[in-house]
Amino acid sequence: MNGGVEVNGEPESSDSMKTFGAFVQGLREHAGLSREEFGARVHMSKHSVASIELGRRLADQSFVDAAEGVLGNTGALRKAFGRVARQPGFAVWFRKWAALEQEAVSLATYECRLVPGLLQCEPYVRVVFGNRIPPLSDEQVEAQSVARMERQYVLHERPNTSFSFVMDEHVVRRRLGGAEVTRMQLDHMLACAQLRNVEVQIMPMESEVHAGLGGPLALLETADGRRLAYSEGQQTGQLIADPKEAAILHRRYATLRAQALSSWDSVSLLERIRGEL
Repeated sequence: MNGGVEVNGEPESSDSMKTFGAFVQGLREHAGLSREEFGARVHMSKHSVASIELGRRLADQSFVDAAEGVLGNTGALRKAFGRVARQPGFAVWFRKWAALEQEAVSLATYECRLVPGLLQCEPYVRVVFGNRIPPLSDEQVEAQSVARMERQYVLHERPNTSFSFVMDEHVVRRRLGGAEVTRMQLDHMLACAQLRNVEVQIMPMESEVHAGLGGPLALLETADGRRLAYSEGQQTGQLIADPKEAAILHRRYATLRAQALSSWDSVSLLERIRGEL
């Protein structure tokens, strides 16, 4: 899946979130700090800071308290924060799934269209949004890209959660954005594949069997043993919570993993494709 925060139309936000974000940005710039420098002081990535400043992510009290300390302790941020309309920055159909992701002990994704959102490098992300129809404005591309990059923190900050990715070989061979973007994307995927909690597998083009012909699929399991699924299409997405239906999709994914190259052979294939560019 590609991260419902930004898929299929404008993510929801509120004017007060955008106003609060602009206020944070103004104070940060007045203090002479870059997003990266400010982020380090409030214990956030520069992508997370950007997402708050652009009104795409709702700040929490810990951010406000930390930011106040960095930006002068005037109390202005706390007052502004009290007026923020708390409206989630996720597409409507993705909200429940996004909340469930925060509890998941395992997450699995199959993709046949493009590199899964959690594995996309920033140049690739910008190409993806640059290809949207109808076209997005520069501001929209920036906001969407920041949100997608921010979501990737889960790979690094949740080492006890298992992540599995299966994608068709043509996805990683497609030179979306050109050879240079493709090289960066392959390098990024290879780096992610080195994480102990991440497994990347490729379904080879010459395979004569394929359990994923029904389309893209995301699966998760919660700590209490619930198994759910999420299916995403054009302009919509569906959370599948019925135990019988979810069980079928989990079996399909298990078969798909068995049919795909092993993680070791998949990394070798990605390296060969990278060497051909």
